[in-house]
Order: sequence, then C-alpha cells, then structure tokens
Amino acid sequence: MSTKVPFSFIVIIGLMLFALFFGAGNLIFPAMLGQSAGSEIWSANAGFLVTGVGLPLLGVMAFGFSGKEDLQSLASRVHPMFGLVFTTVLYLAIGPLFAIPRTGNVSFEIGVKPFVSESSTGIALLIFTVIFFTITCFLSLNPAKIVDIVGRFLTPIKLTFIGILVVVSVIFPIGKFQAPSEKYMTNSFFNGFQEGYLTMDTLASFVFGIIIINAIREKGAKTKGQILKVCLMATLIAAVILAAIYSALSYMGASSVEKLGHLDNGGEVLARVSEFYFGTYGGVLLGLMITVACLTTSVGLITACSSYFHKLFPAISYKVIAISLSVFSAIIANVGLTELIAISVPVLTIIYPLAIVLIFLTFLHPLFKGRSGVYQISMLFTFIISLVDSLQETALKVPALDSFFASFLPMYGIGLGWIVPAIIGGLIGYVLNFKQDDALLNNE
Repeated sequence: MSTKVPFSFIVIIGLMLFALFFGAGNLIFPAMLGQSAGSEIWSANAGFLVTGVGLPLLGVMAFGFSGKEDLQSLASRVHPMFGLVFTTVLYLAIGPLFAIPRTGNVSFEIGVKPFVSESSTGIALLIFTVIFFTITCFLSLNPAKIVDIVGRFLTPIKLTFIGILVVVSVIFPIGKFQAPSEKYMTNSFFNGFQEGYLTMDTLASFVFGIIIINAIREKGAKTKGQILKVCLMATLIAAVILAAIYSALSYMGASSVEKLGHLDNGGEVLARVSEFYFGTYGGVLLGLMITVACLTTSVGLITACSSYFHKLFPAISYKVIAISLSVFSAIIANVGLTELIAISVPVLTIIYPLAIVLIFLTFLHPLFKGRSGVYQISMLFTFIISLVDSLQETALKVPALDSFFASFLPMYGIGLGWIVPAIIGGLIGYVLNFKQDDALLNNE
C-alpha cells in the first residue's frame, strides 16, 4: 500500500539529485560557453540548459516511467546485445575514458596550474595526477566515512563560495559582453545545445535515475503514478537550482572576455575570475575546494564503474578493476583538459542522440506497445546519422556522405540531423511489426 511522501523528503531528494548532477566538472562548461557566445549568451545558454538540465532530468523520469531496475534492462528493449554494448560504452564514457580523468584535469587547472610556470605545466600535471589518482584508488578500495564527510561538508562550502563568486560577477561584472566567436555567430541556441553534451549528465541520468527511484520507493511510494509525481517535483527543484547556477556561470564567462581575453577552457576561466575578484588567496581557496570535491566525485565514479565491470566480468576482482581504472584514468588525464574535451566531442556526438532517443521511446513505449522494431530501426537510423556527423571532427570524415546528409536532412548542419531519421525509423518499425502481428494472427 502506498503512503503519502512528505514534502520535506521531496525537497531532500531534489537536493540530492542536484548534488549528483552538479560535479565540479559542470562548473567549467557554462563558463566557457559564456566566453565563446559573448553577446549571444542568452540564446546559447538556453540551448545548453536543454541538454545540461532538461534532458538529464527527463532521463531520471524515464526510469520511474519504465519500471526497469537498471540501464541494461532498459536498453535491452532495443535488443539484449544493444543493452550490453550501450551500457558498457556509457560506463566507459562517464568513467575512465572521459569523466574520471576530467576530475583530475579540472582540479589541476583550477588548483595548481595558476601557480606554476608554463614550462613546468607538463611535469606538474604528471605529478599531480599520480597523487590524485593514487588517493582516489586508495579510497575506492577502502570506502570510509571520510568520503561521505568530505562530500557532506565540502559541497555546501563549495557552493557558498561559487555562489559568492557568481553573485559578485553579476553585480560587478568584469566587463561588457564582446562579439561572439565565429561558432556562435549563427545558430547559437543549437551550438549551446550541443555544448550541453559535454556535461555527460544525460548519460549519468541512466545511472543516477535508479538511485532516485529506489529512494522514493523506500519512502512508501508504490504506484507508478505516485513515483512519477514525487520524481517530477524533485526534478523541478533540481532543475531550478541547476539552471540558475549554469546561467550565472555563463554570464560570468561572457563578461570576463573584455579584461581577461579568450581563455583555453572553463577551468582557467574560473581560476582567473576568482583571482580577479579575490586575489591569490581566493584562487587558492577555490582550487582546494574544487580539488577535494573532484576527488570525491572521482571516488564515486571509480566505485560505480568497478562495481559494474566486476558484475560483467566476475572472474576479475573489484580490487583489480579499481586499480586498473585508476591507473588508466591517470594516464588519460595527462593529455590535458582542453585536449580531453576535444577528444570526447566525437564520441559524445554518437552516444548522446542514442540516449535522447531511448528516453523519448521509453515515454512512448505504451503508445506503440513496446514493439521491438520501433526501438531497433529508430536507434539504427539515429546511430548512422550521428556516426557520420561525429566523424566530421576527425581524420576519418566522409565528405560525400556529409554533403549528402547536409543537402537532404533537416537540421543536419546544426548537429540535429538525427531527429527526422529517428522519427521515420520508429514509424517504419511500427508498420513492419504491425504487419508481422497481422500475419501471425492470420496464421493462427
């Protein structure tokens, strides 16, 4: 029997959801977006909020709607093999390939790089990442109260300092908005939309969603309707906070260009802005808090990914996997934050559309009665277009295919060419499955 979930608990879940999504890495992308978008900031920021806030929270809602227990079972609606591959690739993306190394990069960019000479940056990054991921590995192998304590007490302090920083930057802006970079002179909304991919929060929502849904169930919500109602209210709370912080950080980045110039990445933007307002001590304090916050995030990601891969390969111990992921992440982190972000873009350009389509198909599942063909052909068409689009940023680009899609696919030029094929694929799948159903009925 369902029991009424108190509003105080809903607020707690909303704040928990915010904390899960708002890792230290999320600070850097809105700030960099602002720098690049300049006077087009509000249009670009609106696009960023769609993929950086709206879609991740829809991902959480999708879990409540589906009734599934984990991502692999949800993605297996397409096909069991797809469920396995998609889940594995997603864990690799939010784990050792991008998100875990990024925790070390962001910490270094904000906490160390401003205080070392340019000639020493390479060796400083190497030493820092070895220390950072050694501590991460130790804490992942020995889960202790220190991680919970650091997360519980540091997050409010970190948010307080960030809050002060963005409030000061809004009341006393460093300078006026400058002209947008070439990328944002046109289609700023859609460029901001794609920039939101870099947060990887929509991918993470597939991991965080089940945590939130289970917490709601444990509080007494049993029916799908009640679970969705509580989940919706909690996600709205998280959405308001995330949107406010992202928008303020975007504004801060846009107003910094006049005095600070265009910087290499969002970590450098935060460090330079903090130093501008609060001097060296402000930069040190920000760097220390971000580093410890990133460490907590890194431990959480190593633990989650190690648990998943141990479940996938039970013959390999959790300890061996955790050590391997820590070493691998330290190596990847040494490519540098700017380079790591550039490498991640083509991969996320493939994965993100698939994740978005899976979310919407989950909500539409009852409408087409879960017919597998709808999932399969819609996802296949989405994958083909996204793959060709992603290759344009690499040496493997296919100019002929790119030109063909640009000529015939609506919105292909702004990175959304997969939308129409996804819809057409779903319709084709529905018709084919419908005919198969009719054929089976006629043979009975």
